[in-house]
Amino acid sequence: MARDFVREYLAYLRVEKGLSANTLSSYGRDLEKLRLWAAGLGRQLHEIGEGDLKAWLRSLMHAGLSARTIARTLSAARGLFHFLILDGHLDRDPLSNVEAPQTAQTLPRFLNEDELELVLSAPNLQTDEGIRDRSMFELLYATGLRVSELVNLRLCDIDLDRGLLECMGKGSKQRHVPVGRSALRWLTEYLKVRRKLVGSELGKDSGLLFVNASGRALTRQAVWARLRDYAEQVGLDGVTPHGLRHSFATHLLQRGADSRSVQAMLGHSDIGTTQIYTHITGQRLRTTYDAHHPRAKELRSKQRQPYLEKSSTANGEDNL
Repeated sequence: MARDFVREYLAYLRVEKGLSANTLSSYGRDLEKLRLWAAGLGRQLHEIGEGDLKAWLRSLMHAGLSARTIARTLSAARGLFHFLILDGHLDRDPLSNVEAPQTAQTLPRFLNEDELELVLSAPNLQTDEGIRDRSMFELLYATGLRVSELVNLRLCDIDLDRGLLECMGKGSKQRHVPVGRSALRWLTEYLKVRRKLVGSELGKDSGLLFVNASGRALTRQAVWARLRDYAEQVGLDGVTPHGLRHSFATHLLQRGADSRSVQAMLGHSDIGTTQIYTHITGQRLRTTYDAHHPRAKELRSKQRQPYLEKSSTANGEDNL
């Protein structure tokens, strides 16, 4: 009977690496593409070679998958083959000479402060759900939490007196994040109405911070949908919970926060992941400089004039 190497690898990632169920599900979907390809060749995963894998990548491109999706799938496959080497099924990585297609680096979408105010003010504060939603969105922006971290927060994870929350991030890594005054105020308001959402029935309260109108846990999809709907109400498209996370990081860096501190608050294991936001702040600085600095305006004016054939350096003088 053929061994299910994908299942073994996912079990290894869950136990040894502590990856979340969402991440494991994503890896499983990507690796299923490779498993089906190998099965079509009549082979198991540890029996396919470099040429087979290059043909597999070509098939993914012909199927119309984006370069980003292919790169992610290839990354999952690399992890699997490293596991097979570790487990003694392979002597070398058959993907060592196989490169992913080039992907264009896209900068995260973030909201400016006026847009944020529109979105945060959209919920109807005459309803319990509206107060809850305002509290959720304020907290997402105030802390940079992932939506999966938000929906898993428990009442005991929030310290209103100290203005801190504790959350479990990717790889089961725990971190502490400060919470701003505005978010704390809305959390306090929400906790008053949460009792009504949960009800008084003994044993019904899950202990989760954010619950739906029936007192049950909110899903990631529900938070995403509610934020999207509020944003569309105020004329903004493409607003997501992750966009609030991007806004959190970008605004901190724009105001002088150091990358290491932002890295710690976001829960990034690699500083390189955090530093993508410096490209955004650099763009904003460039735009601001060009719009307001008198020398920048002067330069643009000169660029519109005919090129001067001779300069002061023609006499051998340094133009300092």
